[in-house]
Formats: sequence, structure tokens, C-alpha cells
Amino acid sequence: MLYDVAIVGGGVIGCAIARALSRFRLRVVLLEKECEVGFGTSKSNSGIIHAGHHAAGGTLKGELEWAGNRMWDALHEELDFGFARNGELMLAMAGDQLPVLEHYRRQGIERGVTGLEIWDRERIHREEPAISADVVAALHAATAGVVNPYEVCFSLIESARRNGVALLVDSPVRGIARDGDGTFALQTPGGAVPARFVVNAAGLYSDEVARMVGAGGFSIHPRKGEEYLLDKRLKGLVRNVIFPCPTPQSKGILVIPTYDGTLMVGPTATFVDDKNDRTTSAKGAEEVFAAVRRLVPGISERDCIAEFAGLRAVADGEDFIIGPTAVRGFVNCAGIQSPGLTSAPAIAERIVAILKDEGLAMEPNPEYEPRLRKRVRFAALPMEEQARLAEEDSRFGRIGCRCEQVSEREILDAIHAGARTLDGIKFRTRAGMGRCQGGFCTWRSMQMLSAELGIPMTAITKRGGASWIVCDREEGDAA
Repeated sequence: MLYDVAIVGGGVIGCAIARALSRFRLRVVLLEKECEVGFGTSKSNSGIIHAGHHAAGGTLKGELEWAGNRMWDALHEELDFGFARNGELMLAMAGDQLPVLEHYRRQGIERGVTGLEIWDRERIHREEPAISADVVAALHAATAGVVNPYEVCFSLIESARRNGVALLVDSPVRGIARDGDGTFALQTPGGAVPARFVVNAAGLYSDEVARMVGAGGFSIHPRKGEEYLLDKRLKGLVRNVIFPCPTPQSKGILVIPTYDGTLMVGPTATFVDDKNDRTTSAKGAEEVFAAVRRLVPGISERDCIAEFAGLRAVADGEDFIIGPTAVRGFVNCAGIQSPGLTSAPAIAERIVAILKDEGLAMEPNPEYEPRLRKRVRFAALPMEEQARLAEEDSRFGRIGCRCEQVSEREILDAIHAGARTLDGIKFRTRAGMGRCQGGFCTWRSMQMLSAELGIPMTAITKRGGASWIVCDREEGDAA
């Protein structure tokens, strides 16, 4: 099949573009190198919807941050992923930081951001008692929020697929050829994928994909951020996302109350050479916990239940790279680091407009359905509703993950929605995200994957590739 548009990269940006294009009568395919969408940078995202005042004026980041922020309520209503506007506080810990707060307040007001207020120490401690007594003042931004970024990816691509978009996973693009008629042939392990237009949303590898067609001219420099997830006993310690005053290099190390209530702290910001370097370190942990204790003294590294690292795709100049190229039909969407998640819906609309300007006909899809069926979050339901569901379907009455109270029915629904790995189940349901980090629920999730997909236990992986959990014992192996 000759596709109208091929999207390279299945992170939150690629998935948002795919869904935006599904509103039209187009043949669209998304190619993702991992075994599921969102398994690259997006799954390690901090999950913050920035309020709209952070990015500098005169940049694409500044233009698209506030535009994207305003689109999340409608997106959440249609797709039912975890999202809440819990607000943020940017803390000044000394008097010389007060002008920084005022700078960001004015920058936001000029951009149209609502709900920006300077709070004094008394107001801060009334609203957030756990914040350090050393705080001087804070900028409160009511429009900030949190999402589950991996859940966003799954919802976006599910909606896109239901509206006709094709998805090819385990399909890294190894090369791109240009045919005589101007169409592109994207080379993958499964064969060539022909398309009239290509959108390069390949994240960390977008510079390499651009060079395949001679549309480069920029480089991606991975910036690693280590994050630490804390025990749920700290749920409610803070309600707002807590920022320090930012620096030119980073928004700083944050305290993030995630949508599901778990606190997350981080990230660090360190340039690395290896685009696969997702290691955490003792040095990173020391940096993170020392920084957050200055903001919220009650946080301790002893409460850490998991740690991970993600890589930001930083382009030369630090701004987004979005636009057509000298190669007609090839569009770059690169360098999408923070506030990329916040900006994602607006970036998708920008790409739609660019493709239209490049000559792609945009006929509305009369069968487009924007809404997904609301999914059950068993742990969040009242006990009476849980009992009713368990009576209707016994699989709701069997708990697959004790820490997060995830029912076997939810795990089954996740598999039917596309989960092929343990991480696929975890990111869709939270099974394995709790205090024991999968110590009790992993085997049951594997049993259900094996039964539903018709594959042996030895074929099940944590996140695709060679991340197997168990292997066959060879004849003669020691018992």
C-alpha cells in the first residue's frame, strides 16, 4: 500500500500526530522501533503539563507550550487517560530569587496564561505545610497539571487506529529511498514502506532519520534525567508540583505528585554521548534527594521504591525544530524536549497545517470517532461498585496486583488493547508499579499473557527485545 503519510516514531508526539491526521481521509502509518508505542523517551517523562509560562518568548517552545496546555482538558475528556490540574509552585528560597518569580509571572501574563499569583510564606504554608520553613515566596500557577504519559500514548494510538491509522511496531527505519515519482520508501526489517509524505518524529534519532534523506543540518544531544519514585505512604505530602527557581539549563529538580498519588522526585540534567544510556547512579540519587530536601524536608531516600532514567532529545539551540525541509514532502518534528509533552497536541496541529501547505489534501473523515470507551480503574471505585463489578464478572473479584489493587479483568483488558509485554501491562494498569515492584504479580501477568497470546512463558519479555524473564532449561543443566 502507498501511504499518504508515514510517521517515524511512536512517542507522544508521533502518536498525537497520528490521531490528528486520523480526522481526515488519509492512509497513515506510524512506524515505531520498539515493541510498543511510548517505550522510548515518553515512558520516562516526568508527566507534567506545564502551566504555560516557563518557555522563553520568541521560541517555538514559548509559542506552543500555552497553546498545548489549553488542549489537554478536551483530549482527556475524549480519551480518558489519567489527568489532573493540580497546579504548581515555583519556590524562591532567598530574597534575590524574587525577581525570577516576577519575570515568569509577567512572561505568563503577556502570553495569556491565567491564574498566576505570587504567594507569601504564610499562604504557602497554609496550602502546603510540608514545604521548607526557609521559603520566602512562590509563584503559583493554577493551570499546571499531571498526566500518565505512557497512558496518553496508548490512548492516542488506540484512537488513531480505530480511525484507520496503521501501526507497525518492531519497525526501526534503517534507510529512506526516494523513488522517481517523488515518493519515499522507508526501509524496515519487515520490508519497504512507501509513502508520499514523511513526518520525522523519531525523538533521539530524529537527526539520523533526517540525514537519511539529506534533510539534516542539526544534531540531537541526549540529556539524561534520573527520576526516583517514592512509596505511596507519602501520598498527599504535597499537592502542587513543586519547582525550584529554574536555571538557563534546567527547570530544576522537582517534587511531582503523580496522577495516581505516588510522589516522584527528579530529574537530573546531564548530557551523555550514548543514546541508550538510561543508567541511574548513586551520584544522581544524592543530587536529587539533596535538592528536594531543601524544598520539602520530609522526603527521604529511604522511601524510594523505584528509579529510572530518561533521555531528552535536545537539538542545537535548545528549541523545537518543526517544519518542512528542502526535501519536498519530508517534515521534521525534532528536538522535542520539555515542554514537549505539554505542547504535543499543539505540535500535532502544527504538523497537520504544514502537511496541508505542502500539498496534502485534507478531506474530513466522516466516520471519525474522537472518543474511547471509559476504562475501569478498579482501585479508585467505591467498595459497593467493586462488589457489583465482581458479581457481574468474577475476574474483577480476583486481584492480579495487590499493591495497586489491579484486578485480573483490567490486566485482561490491557492485553486485548495491545499489551504484549510486562511493561505494556504495567503502564496500562499499574500492575507492578507498587511497593513490591512486581514481586507478587509478575508471574500472574505472565500466565495471562501466555494464555491470551498463545505464546510460551519463555517468549514473554519485560519490554521487548532480549528482556526475557525466564528461559528453557537445557538438557544436562544443573538442577
